[in-house]
Amino acid sequence: MTYNGRVPGRETAAAKRERAVKVMERLEASMPDARIELDYQSPLQLLVAVMLSAQCTDKRVNMVTPALFQHFPDTQAYAQAKPTDVEPFIRTCGLYRAKAKNIVAAAKILAEKHGGKVPLERDTLAELPGVGRKTAGVVCIHLGGDNAFPVDTHVKRLAYRLGFTLQEDPDKVEADMQAVLPPERWMMGHQLLVWHGRRTCFARSPECARCVVAELCPKKGVDAREAGPEKSPARVKKTATAKRPARSRAKP
Repeated sequence: MTYNGRVPGRETAAAKRERAVKVMERLEASMPDARIELDYQSPLQLLVAVMLSAQCTDKRVNMVTPALFQHFPDTQAYAQAKPTDVEPFIRTCGLYRAKAKNIVAAAKILAEKHGGKVPLERDTLAELPGVGRKTAGVVCIHLGGDNAFPVDTHVKRLAYRLGFTLQEDPDKVEADMQAVLPPERWMMGHQLLVWHGRRTCFARSPECARCVVAELCPKKGVDAREAGPEKSPARVKKTATAKRPARSRAKP
């Protein structure tokens, strides 16, 4: 069954689940190395890295964490520090003052209530300063804690485009994704959607022409004129016949 730009209006729940599994199988076959792109060697390092990744690229986080992790090797080191001690290490991450404050505050709670260890219960993690349900979910699925399907900007966008949700609230999007995929696929499903969103299904001009799940995707909300290099015939004709003066490009 192909979708040709839209999911049939009466797609059954069973058909949607079958399609969701096929989508994940194709994505995994095309991206067998999909994994979290934050560098870490301990549960605490993962927690701190995910906290730093808010409104910041993983690449930038990986640039600052080696020195940060060396200077603050454990929970106690963070707990005994002041936010101003952490700030110089993460200044280029954006919102660094708030992040430094939250890291120190979270470390104090971990030291006082959890023996310095990162809990694997999502609700407990989500109560820490600067964490929340998405960050807690990411930490849990990579540490073998509570099952979750964390929803970031990529997962939210792709879940809608693929016709698996109509929701805006991340918790409701997560519930919809959990309904169409079996629990054993939640962790990899999250990671595959993140990777696909970063590499192919961009927020603007998704490259549908080279998408491995294009025939399974209804492309909800995607303007055909913006779907990557593939143009509609009318658009191609207009481009070919229009005569426009060449524009000079100012050198930076």
